[in-house]
Amino acid sequence: MLAACGANSLDDLFSHLPAEVRLKRPLALEAGKSEYEIIAYFREQGRRNKVLPSFLGAGAYHHYRPVLVDTVVSRGEFLTSYTPYQAEISQGTLVSIFEFQTMLCQLTGMDAANASMYDGSTALPEAAMMAVRSTGRSRVLAARTIHPEYRAVLKTYARYQGIEVEEFGYGEETGALDLADLEARLNGSTAAVLIQSPNFFGIIEDVPAAASLAHAKGALLVSTFTEAVSLGLLRPPAEADIVAGELQSFAIAPSFGGPFVGVIAAKERFLRQLPGRLVGETRDSRGNRAYCLTLSTREQHIRREKATSNICTNQALIALMATVFMTVYGKQGLRELAEQNLAKAHYLAARLPRRFTGPFFNEFAAAPGARSAEAVNQALLEHGIVGGLPLGRFYPELEGAMLLCATETSRREHMDTLDAVYTGREVAP
Repeated sequence: MLAACGANSLDDLFSHLPAEVRLKRPLALEAGKSEYEIIAYFREQGRRNKVLPSFLGAGAYHHYRPVLVDTVVSRGEFLTSYTPYQAEISQGTLVSIFEFQTMLCQLTGMDAANASMYDGSTALPEAAMMAVRSTGRSRVLAARTIHPEYRAVLKTYARYQGIEVEEFGYGEETGALDLADLEARLNGSTAAVLIQSPNFFGIIEDVPAAASLAHAKGALLVSTFTEAVSLGLLRPPAEADIVAGELQSFAIAPSFGGPFVGVIAAKERFLRQLPGRLVGETRDSRGNRAYCLTLSTREQHIRREKATSNICTNQALIALMATVFMTVYGKQGLRELAEQNLAKAHYLAARLPRRFTGPFFNEFAAAPGARSAEAVNQALLEHGIVGGLPLGRFYPELEGAMLLCATETSRREHMDTLDAVYTGREVAP
């Protein structure tokens, strides 16, 4: 290798570096360990981990992950693949993407879905840009009930895209969209109305009503979601033109915030505005079923100025986890899972004062109690429980309220402890 570089020694190879930055001694590292010593070390560190019951949701949810998921995604054919630039020779990857797209269309009521996005927070602004390109307008209305971090990412994208983002409010009592405020702000320059259902407070929104108001002004409706399990029970947002969301709930661990997998699905007339890639089914020269990249409007495939997105790849491995999850549960299994989430959240909510009256799925806002939300969380932690999200962090008008989530992993004894701590009663031993 030195000869190929035209050098006689390592010193020659690094001779261009100033002498004062070159290390003249061995690295200060411990001596190497054997394989069994390394395994023993990590097992010992693993035993120090404490997995606490959690009622924290707000866009990242604790759900059971079927063991089959890791078994499939750990196969070398999937685990070592990067991205199918020569897609037609990667039939296994294309099949999994095709199945992913098909299942997403069934879940969302849309006609086409792309191969996935980085996460829900980037999928939402991509959907907004789709609406701007499709309508030729440059203004979007975003509900304040959309995840605050999603709205922050949206504003970052919009800043240099020439897109005006205006927010509209929610009902003080219900926690749902303020449709009167939305109607008053809609005008002929509005490209899209962006909503979330279930919204950040867990409230189920009236998607058809929002769609009707948007369409009356020639705007599109973009519906987003963060809790994908809700799609197993709630009616798909079929009235929307574009659906963007996050599939973290489908067998993807919270993992301190990622990696996750976002999605975009849309009605057929917006197919060519979808960012990323789309896999289609065809026939090969022998008449056998085959898969190929039907649409790939990425700057790596076409002229940059014609690209619909600068998303350079998709979360194929993470999307595969979600695909295996959907295959394992199936339609009925996903519905039963959603029903478990609904029942457990309502069991908890029945014992606490609710801040909003609107119907909710597995997440709700608890009204302020005698102690601050932060004090409640500290007290819960002393009982080995992770509490909820203090809403005052994002909504000053909701100071003291707490966003709580219960999933199928929540146990009754932990919910009873949370109830006692929140309401200031003595915790049963």
